[in-house]
Amino acid sequence: MNAFREQSGVKLNITSCEYFDVVDASDRVIGIAPREYIHAHNIFHRAVHVFVFNRKGEIFIQKRSLNKDTAPGKWVSSCSGHVDAGEYYYEAARRELGEEISLFNPENLSRVLVERPRPETGFEHVHLFRCFSEANLKLHPLEISQGRWIQPENLTRWMSERPYDFAGSFIYLWGRYSENVFS
Repeated sequence: MNAFREQSGVKLNITSCEYFDVVDASDRVIGIAPREYIHAHNIFHRAVHVFVFNRKGEIFIQKRSLNKDTAPGKWVSSCSGHVDAGEYYYEAARRELGEEISLFNPENLSRVLVERPRPETGFEHVHLFRCFSEANLKLHPLEISQGRWIQPENLTRWMSERPYDFAGSFIYLWGRYSENVFS
């Protein structure tokens, strides 16, 4: 939704505001609110994270652009984002893959983990997806400053040695994923 100001009979878009579904602890929609309000008040809402792997078993990670409002310059999931109002998790995962890394045809996109809202997830209900790709990924320059493929054991070691290089939510989700998949 956008706010408009009329000037000389022409409507000008003066703000661009994202709206998300507000949800309860059971992930039922109970309202809708702007992103800024939701984040300022730690209100439950929805997000997706996607881990993209290649045939070598490497995971693609991205470094967030410095212009991001949360975790600027930190390494995070292959892609992640909010679920827009009226959207559901799977559709949001596919949309984010296309928007952030130009991956429009992921192989075997499937949900592997569901996390309830907590401080580590930014009070978001998170559905974590995994997919596979050998595609040449094209990074969205306003979202991502760089990306790289890394072996899971090297990622885990890097996180333990230099946790400040990573967003807290990614550290948490990688830990949960590793417990469930690599154990």
